[in-house]
Amino acid sequence: MQYIASFLTLFPMLNRLTEYLLRIRPTIRQALRLTYPFVFLDEFQDTTEAQYELLKTAFLGSDVKITAVGDDKQRIMGWAGAMPDGFERLVRDFAAEEITLLSNWRSHEDLVNIQHVIAQQIDEDSPAIEAKADRHTDGDVSAIWTYATKDEEQSGIAAWIANEVQGGIAQPQEFALLVRMRADNVEDDFKPAFTENGLTLRNVARSVGGVAIQDILTEDLTRAVVPLLRLGATSKAPDAWQMAVDILRSLRAIEDEDILGGETIRADLEACVSALRHQMQTRPDEDGCAAVLDLALDCLDERSLRNASPSYRRDLDYNRIKSGFLALLMESASGASDWVEVLDRFEGVGQVPLMTVHKSKGLEFHTMIFLGLDGQSWWSLKPDSEEELKSFFVAFTRAMQRAFFTRCNERGGSIAWLERLLIPAGVTTAKGPV
Repeated sequence: MQYIASFLTLFPMLNRLTEYLLRIRPTIRQALRLTYPFVFLDEFQDTTEAQYELLKTAFLGSDVKITAVGDDKQRIMGWAGAMPDGFERLVRDFAAEEITLLSNWRSHEDLVNIQHVIAQQIDEDSPAIEAKADRHTDGDVSAIWTYATKDEEQSGIAAWIANEVQGGIAQPQEFALLVRMRADNVEDDFKPAFTENGLTLRNVARSVGGVAIQDILTEDLTRAVVPLLRLGATSKAPDAWQMAVDILRSLRAIEDEDILGGETIRADLEACVSALRHQMQTRPDEDGCAAVLDLALDCLDERSLRNASPSYRRDLDYNRIKSGFLALLMESASGASDWVEVLDRFEGVGQVPLMTVHKSKGLEFHTMIFLGLDGQSWWSLKPDSEEELKSFFVAFTRAMQRAFFTRCNERGGSIAWLERLLIPAGVTTAKGPV
């Protein structure tokens, strides 16, 4: 707990120290402005006061072009200090031009219409959005499924997903189960039913080697190493080859036009892949996992990888991620017949992900199922609870084709006001599939 507390206070402190350094050392500030003539700020709605002060100190009054992207309806980090008026202040301080983007390229029209109703509950002035994605499914695209007991809910959902997979509607990893919190408890409850139906339920919120699975999968180290391991595990993997080439070009700062540099990369990559394939001829085990990771990092040049990722420059941070990666790789190798199976397990291929609504941000799935839309699980979701409504909205917008909700009479009563909001928007009600 002491380490966690120190970790959480470290970054705000660094933020303040950096802002102070830029403020008292104009030459450093000017060097920063000359180095970065363009600044792109993603997820700006979650910017804190300290982060905004750093932005102002670094670039206010300069010729640097700043673009900030975000959506106030998706500001779910208020508990962490996200400013409630970030966009207004950016417009005022930097004379920024505000442009509203009105296209949704993820969800089809029927889902976008439901999203708009939820958005208006958050902000009654929310503009209508034009859906750009096509609908590829028949039947309900959103419904509230009611179950009498928790056992019926668990077996019914597992059997329904298994039937959808067998029917070719979507692959297991294209479904997602969302819970408000305590994913570990839900995993324990639902896993037997999924196993019975030939499915693997993967709790991506679970920690392996001290790091959540979902965090491991999004790390720079993972994005760099996995393509190399894919090349070692298979004889033909053109996508992995191109990804590996792009990564090496980036790490070595070699432009596409540099023919000689490109040839060097291809030669080095061929040697690396040859060594990996030799190592991966043996049955996967813990020693083999450590060996292939070392080979991949040698190919990438571990020092270059760490220098390219600011968060890896501290030994403590980098070693934590590296240990988490290796632990997940070893776990995936347990009982696997070959390295392709290991990597599929590692990346979640053929597994149904389970996560909290907060962890769904930035992802997208063919079909999403919100578990426990009832007063016990979502007790804090009220018409005027802005933070909870925004979390609910963000999670709902992750759905590409379908979004379903479950409630269970054994667990708790319905959230009447939310059902009154969703049903007129096109969300149906029905007995849950069994």
